[in-house]
Amino acid sequence: MNRITSKIDVGSAEFAENRDIYLGELSTLRTRQQWVIDGGERRQQSIKRHLDRGKIMVRDRIDLVTDDNTSFLEFSTLSAYGQYDDEAPGAGVVTGIGIVHGVPWVFIANDATVKGGSLLPMSIKKHVRAQEIAEENRLGIIYLVDSGGAFLPLQDEIFPDKDHFGGSFYRQARLSAQGLPQLAVVLGGCTAGGAYVPALSDEVIMVEGIGRIFLGGPPIVKAALGEIIEPDDLGGAVLHTRISGVSDYMASSEREAYGKLREICETTNQRRVDQRDGWLDWVEPEPPAYPPEEIYGIVSADDRIPFDATEIIARIVDGSRFAAFKPEWGESIVCGFARIWGHLVGIISNNGIIFSESALKATHFIELCEQRRVPLVFLQNTSGYMVGSDSEKGGIAKNGAKMVAAVANATVPRYTVLIGGSYGAGNYGMCGRGFNPRFLFAWPNSRIATMAADTAETVLVDIRVGGLKGADTTDEELAEIRAHIRGQYETQSDPYYATSRLWDDGLIDPVDTRNALGLSLALAARHDKPAPGPGLVYRM
Repeated sequence: MNRITSKIDVGSAEFAENRDIYLGELSTLRTRQQWVIDGGERRQQSIKRHLDRGKIMVRDRIDLVTDDNTSFLEFSTLSAYGQYDDEAPGAGVVTGIGIVHGVPWVFIANDATVKGGSLLPMSIKKHVRAQEIAEENRLGIIYLVDSGGAFLPLQDEIFPDKDHFGGSFYRQARLSAQGLPQLAVVLGGCTAGGAYVPALSDEVIMVEGIGRIFLGGPPIVKAALGEIIEPDDLGGAVLHTRISGVSDYMASSEREAYGKLREICETTNQRRVDQRDGWLDWVEPEPPAYPPEEIYGIVSADDRIPFDATEIIARIVDGSRFAAFKPEWGESIVCGFARIWGHLVGIISNNGIIFSESALKATHFIELCEQRRVPLVFLQNTSGYMVGSDSEKGGIAKNGAKMVAAVANATVPRYTVLIGGSYGAGNYGMCGRGFNPRFLFAWPNSRIATMAADTAETVLVDIRVGGLKGADTTDEELAEIRAHIRGQYETQSDPYYATSRLWDDGLIDPVDTRNALGLSLALAARHDKPAPGPGLVYRM
């Protein structure tokens, strides 16, 4: 593969301005992530009570389980941000992938300092998403349970529907049946439905003095039966390990429990696999030829000004080497082969709006990757598919549909990063959340909506005024309508609005993109090569 020759002038004023503004975006991201971890002023009392009970904070718990000097890829740190009166940082649960004895595991860990570990609607969504990741990547799950169960004031948003609380139990049972280990450490309350998380696990450890499991806690038992009983006598570690058999092991402290957990992990069917043993084409990796930090100066400070996707690729892939596919045709989409941490991938990235030729080019490239069993990486930055009479005459609807169908039917692993705008059907054609990429990450400059705020303002104001059927509309009323529509779209397309609702698996620093994709590809390489689909025949 040829090395990309960058055309970026890193000494220009434009580069410096872009970089400074992007560093401001990153400062905002890190401040908000730290707020989730630290808890803010309103959570300090809860944190103090947690520590006074001799308990360990949730991310420190994960650190005690995982191997020394290994990274933890946390999902959706900012889930629930701006929701629930900002009283549920991270939705009260930490999920991600950590390494235990050299093997990746999915972690689902309750944060009892957030509403006592009670599960909100976004907590359930985050929990279920982590289970989906485990299933698709054939990973075991470690549950660090410290939860008060469902948040009852919002029970109608948690309890009865398909992807509500019951859906997490359904998935847990099926994951275990597939041979993917489900291990639980009980570090606090497991009440009502929450009791089924450890009960459905393959092996359970309870920590004496703090771990409790019961379908109905002491207040419910008193109300139902008139029986007065202490929590430990009703569902403590001694009872469940020595009498009921719900728990398999009892530990006298958290640290002892994590030692036992690591011992169990070593005996499961989750085995360490060297990169060379995987089905993906792999060679020794090399770093990009250009510093990834230069991405800050490449991304335009004004999101209406495009930037060249090839320059982004040059700072993500091994050796900045890229074999471009059909480089002189359909140039608003860049396609080609490269390596990320040694793994061969096919990259599809946007240089703006998607024209008919670009859609056909992407479709053809997806077909090649499917036939050759090469994973796909989508770098999204598009306002969508081209509109207008010329485009309609050129078959944009059909050609765009071909691209969408190819993405939907590709059986190779697919990964998506939102590096800019993600608007309209372009989100679908570039493998947005609705098309189930294995992982979807977003940069803090990204935007996602049916259309950009400028376009929405023009379109919806025209529709609104047309609906008034000739009634006089003052300039003040028009200005108010415009401001309302613009405000709505700017708010709802904001990356923090999106990540709060788990429309992505987390906002990441662009510099971390290569590592996030590298880990994702390594996970795919661990299990059996996926069988090809019936074939994508679109070129003819």
